[in-house]
Amino acid sequence: MNLMLRRRGFLATGTGALAAWMTGAGARAAEAGAGKRVGLIGCGWYGKCDLLRLLQVAPVEVAALCDVDRGLLDEAGGLVSSRQVSKKTPRLFTDYREMLSGKDLDLVIVGTPDHWHALTAIAAMEAGADLYLQKPISVDVPEGKAILDTARRLGRVVQVGTQRRSTPHLVEAKERYVDSGALGKVGHVELFSYYHMRAKGNPPDEAPPPGLDWDFWCGPAPLRPFNKAIHPRGWRSFKEYGNGIAGDMCIHMLDTARWMLGLGWPLRISSSGGSFVDPKSIATVQDTQVAMFEFENLTAVWTHRTWGTTPDRDFPWGAILYGDKGTLKLSVQRYEFIPSGSGSPVRQEVTMELDRYPEDATEKSLEKHVAPAIRAHMRDWLQAVASRGKPVADVEQGHISSASCILANLADELNRTLAWEPQTHRITSDEEANSMLARKYRDPWRHPAA
Repeated sequence: MNLMLRRRGFLATGTGALAAWMTGAGARAAEAGAGKRVGLIGCGWYGKCDLLRLLQVAPVEVAALCDVDRGLLDEAGGLVSSRQVSKKTPRLFTDYREMLSGKDLDLVIVGTPDHWHALTAIAAMEAGADLYLQKPISVDVPEGKAILDTARRLGRVVQVGTQRRSTPHLVEAKERYVDSGALGKVGHVELFSYYHMRAKGNPPDEAPPPGLDWDFWCGPAPLRPFNKAIHPRGWRSFKEYGNGIAGDMCIHMLDTARWMLGLGWPLRISSSGGSFVDPKSIATVQDTQVAMFEFENLTAVWTHRTWGTTPDRDFPWGAILYGDKGTLKLSVQRYEFIPSGSGSPVRQEVTMELDRYPEDATEKSLEKHVAPAIRAHMRDWLQAVASRGKPVADVEQGHISSASCILANLADELNRTLAWEPQTHRITSDEEANSMLARKYRDPWRHPAA
């Protein structure tokens, strides 16, 4: 099929893509993605969200899907075949190594639980694919460095799923108030989440459901007994498979602040917390945490509570940048600029684009307010793939934000401040902490930095 026919098929799908196609960014992204063969590893919640947004912005061909849960895999196969232009059902795999063995995929999306990110990401890049990798990119710091090194060695384009960098109203806020100087000198940042997102109760362990390879799901992580609190979608409450609320939510807002203010690595990281309110929960991550990231001439403080109420109902998860000329409040739903002295606050709400993408309104579990950001992030990735340049959330930036949150958890565990050396990827004068940077892998899996 030639490009013109692919374009006609893409515009005739009824997905609302015509408006995006008519814009410069939409046209360039669609052109860059036309005919690209795509694979998805991890067909759960966000894996499907990411893949379906890619289908909305470019006439790619989803050629393969992989998941160790056959129920999720079959569901994704049917959904993709109904959405893509060809109407073909992708090849279905339960082992990512088999999916990648043909080396016939141009693009791979990794949407697995965090403990699988490193091995699948590196394997996809070694199989010749450019990569869209969900955040955090790793569960330990050496994993993240191995992913970055692989991308650079092989020349792969890697976009990390820190899509706040592509959130339209946040891009606007950055341009209008940070880049313009209207916010002034920023000396402090607050980062926070007050969502009640930690597992509650203590359900009994049980046999895995039919069609789920639980041993493979656990992979290099500890083999806990199956529990419905872990899968599906509950694994973020377990430190065996992720990095807690900091690794899930802080990374987004820390990355937002770093992007807006042009920050690199923090110089020092400290943290404290615990399970203060719900210690009987089956969850192994904290219900309360405060962490400080010290940059040159700026501090960023993260706070989360998975209990109680939020101080500001309009900003239950977000970031606040304090400048000497004003304050800029940021979230996935909106931003608000409050000037110092005279002047009225300015607020901008998210535009969800349901008129252009009506299928978003009925898609299962889709965060409708986040869909525009994912689409913009996908367009940016495709254009970087075409130019062989760096996308807005390049893997190095994803590594810095991911590792910073991982180090915060380590600082909490050790109950001391960690001074980080980016060049050596070591913690200054702290061999105990350095010995804990890499997690132990379960046999037969091998750590990529080993």
